[in-house]
Amino acid sequence: MAATASRVLELLSLLQTHRQWPGPELADRLGVTERTLRRDVERLRDLGYRVDAVRGAAGGYRLEAGSHLPPLLLTEDEAVTIAVGLRSAVAQGLVDGEHTTLSALAKFEQLLPPALRTRTDALAAALRTSPSGGVPVSADLIGTLALACRDTERIRFAYRAGDGSESNRSVEPHAVVSHGRSWFLLAWDRDRDDWRTFRLDRIENVFSTRVRFEPRPIPGGDAAGYVRTGIRIALAPLHLDVVLHAGIEDVRARLGGWGAGLVDEGADRCVWPLSGESVAHLVSALAWVPADLGFELRGDRALLARVAKAAKRPASAARAQGGVRPSV
Repeated sequence: MAATASRVLELLSLLQTHRQWPGPELADRLGVTERTLRRDVERLRDLGYRVDAVRGAAGGYRLEAGSHLPPLLLTEDEAVTIAVGLRSAVAQGLVDGEHTTLSALAKFEQLLPPALRTRTDALAAALRTSPSGGVPVSADLIGTLALACRDTERIRFAYRAGDGSESNRSVEPHAVVSHGRSWFLLAWDRDRDDWRTFRLDRIENVFSTRVRFEPRPIPGGDAAGYVRTGIRIALAPLHLDVVLHAGIEDVRARLGGWGAGLVDEGADRCVWPLSGESVAHLVSALAWVPADLGFELRGDRALLARVAKAAKRPASAARAQGGVRPSV
């Protein structure tokens, strides 16, 4: 009987994770026959859960929307992970985040059995988080933007740039990114026909248009990487362009997340905008360009001269030790 009850709970847990499960796949996951699966589904119905069964090749089982679920259907590791995540979320820069998070944590921990509560209490005693230090944003705004990303829905909003200028933006939102001390929205700006990163604490009056869009591939395939690169470029004082003698897709595949800012200049040329806090940073970044890719540098003449001079030092050191002079 205990094994049956455990299996029924596992069935309920699986039904929560998919809109619809094909019967054979669900039975295989539970390690039972389809006949036993049907009996277990009936047990759930007897307990008051509305489980739909759809016949045919495209059929299967699904839990109807609005079904009331038990308060906790988690493994021990999942429960502890949620508790730790809630404690860590206190420092993540949400308006009234500390109060809301601690309130949710208190309710959640009341559901934990004594053994798990002991584990989470021990973690709480050892866990230290530092305040984000950024401008807090509302959880409601994050939720609204996340839904727009999920539903691929165009939105409009008012935006205040870092220099204080204000504008109205119409965008296709792709991802909400938490980075460092702030929250960001990565979106395709329809008026500027390009990707843009917006700080959430500068966004106001979000308007949902109900208009869907076809998602575009994010440059480099990594939203967090793209935002991180953009912030680094914005904060770095030195800039130059690396003109690579190869197609953009080839270079993007080889540079990975580092190629988030690549700009196409034709079939066999693309530009990698490079920024750094010092000439040494620029020189070290150039070392990541694959050896078989030809390239040239474009930018301020004085800066290019400083980069060329700094690059001679490792080349001279290599020659002094009998090494091979690198080709640039």
